Amino acid sequence: MSNDITKQLEELKELSRIDFLDNETKSEIENAISLMENIGSESTLNGGTKLPIKFINKSSNRNPEYATSGSAGFDFRAYLNQPVEIPGCNSGDNIKIIPTGLYFELPEGFELQVRPRSGMAAKHGITVLNSPGTIDSDYRGEINVILINHKQETFVINPGDRIAQGV
Repeated sequence: MSNDITKQLEELKELSRIDFLDNETKSEIENAISLMENIGSESTLNGGTKLPIKFINKSSNRNPEYATSGSAGFDFRAYLNQPVEIPGCNSGDNIKIIPTGLYFELPEGFELQVRPRSGMAAKHGITVLNSPGTIDSDYRGEINVILINHKQETFVINPGDRIAQGV
């Protein structure tokens, strides 16, 4: 834990001892203390100092991970038994919901955003329809990604393909 976080944690603990604070304020301070104490002590997606996120991977794909220490997001991969075609934009069927096999438990008050992969958008015209998609902290279902094809040509999503990113 960094010196700045340690100092802020000590200040919050000092604040929590003040007698005249109302219950709601005390509760918020206690939640902040708990969250700060967990930074670096719980496993995270990359083992670093990003917010601890609990997840279950029911897919055959590897667990989500940050590619580098500077990565803002991790990849969502398609959990498919066979390839899925996304027809071109004039087909009337150019939107597909792709499962990931991932289930998340986010800390209360936080969200997980599902965002497009820039390479898929620039090269193939494939993007996340409701961008950014929001996963609320109380949602416990499987994460599915709504993809849309903006080009004329059919695009194929194969099992394990990186289809979006989580931030």
